[in-house]
Amino acid sequence: MPVPGPGYSITVRLEAPPSASAAGDLTSAVGRAGGVITAFDVVESHTDQVIIDLTCNALSANHAKDITDTLELLPGIVVRKVSDRTFLVHLGGKIEVSSKVPLRNRDDLSRAYTPGVARVCMAIAENPDDARRLTIKRNTVAVVTDGSAVLGLGNIGPAAALPVMEGKAALFKKFAGVDAWPVCLDTQDTEEIIRAVELIAPVYGGINLEDIAAPRCFEIEARLREKLDIPVFHDDQHGTAIVVVGALRNALRVVGKKISDCKVVVCGVGAAGSAIIRLLLKQAPGDVVAVDVDGIVHRDRPGLDDNLKSVAASTNKENVSGGLHDALVGADVFIGVSAPNLFGAEQVATMNSDAIVFALANPDPEIDPMEAQKHAAVVATGRSDFPNQINNVLAFPGVFRGLLDAHARTITDSMLIAAAMAIADVVDGERLNASFIVPSVFDSTVAPAVAEAVRKAATESA
Repeated sequence: MPVPGPGYSITVRLEAPPSASAAGDLTSAVGRAGGVITAFDVVESHTDQVIIDLTCNALSANHAKDITDTLELLPGIVVRKVSDRTFLVHLGGKIEVSSKVPLRNRDDLSRAYTPGVARVCMAIAENPDDARRLTIKRNTVAVVTDGSAVLGLGNIGPAAALPVMEGKAALFKKFAGVDAWPVCLDTQDTEEIIRAVELIAPVYGGINLEDIAAPRCFEIEARLREKLDIPVFHDDQHGTAIVVVGALRNALRVVGKKISDCKVVVCGVGAAGSAIIRLLLKQAPGDVVAVDVDGIVHRDRPGLDDNLKSVAASTNKENVSGGLHDALVGADVFIGVSAPNLFGAEQVATMNSDAIVFALANPDPEIDPMEAQKHAAVVATGRSDFPNQINNVLAFPGVFRGLLDAHARTITDSMLIAAAMAIADVVDGERLNASFIVPSVFDSTVAPAVAEAVRKAATESA
């Protein structure tokens, strides 16, 4: 199923003989090794040799090495250097701070800094709300992590999490003009994280919690929402839930079903799964059955933590037990935020007709999308190399743009639902089909639509 992609892209600089067959030999070798050539550039040409930059996509770091080794085995080929293009993107970091005002002369300095800045400081001291108008607080979000649940990498710590948080900040700026900054905390103590965010909050107009492991993330978010006068949003929970709910609305339109008639199976009851369930319940589905590593969540199951007790109390109307395969029988919708390769086409066949499968585990989904398509009417994944990519970037930039524009002090379920509906509405009736239930992450209309919906909901809530 996986295909070579730009995440593992290398550029190999090599020496080759100036023969007519050299180019064909190189491209054939890359093909035999399973790579995909994306660029072939002659850097230098001499009578006795040519210097070539060969750029290709691979499946993994090990696969990239296999490609390089295959090239080195060709007669007359000398590999000079191999550059990993992903690492080159990250050299020195991906974001920077730049001044919005000119500092050309003494007059500029006296207004931007001393002595003029003192008047602005005193204005804020007299009216603290002016900080939202007169400082970066108006447009700035903290991307806060402890590095305990980073992507699919797990607990890798704050320093190793920094490249992800930088990327998040870059996405905020690109898609919504929001200035975001990574705050990677060197602690995984709940109390220390809460206190640290409290202490830095005066600078920011919102807090985006990121990659903090469950169940600590639930308590951290809940308590920070109580303590702070700015919105606190855990993207792993609510960003995922927003896009899933929006995508599901459109998928149900494709198959002609009402959510009130549907049995929805949610596999994975961590941060994302719990938030998806909570937002789904606001849509009044026929039933939701949650499944985790220990099977179906039901009220009589022993050893449930507080989160699972809450899930059990609000789902699984018939209190059924068993495993994932049992849960899928007679289901209309599967939503997976769990682990790879949990079921196959034969289990999809036990679902109701016109089934919807959202297999969102990354990089490898709960079921091979090609297998799911044998029986499901609509299939979505978290991957960019299949149709219907469920990606948080459709949600969080616009959500925070709307919150900041509304000077919101909190975030509510009505705002999350408004964001989900805005994403769904971007896909109009003429474009909606089984392979297009959510817009592209590069659709420039998404973030403004989400921002306006959230701003409106925030204003009405206030």
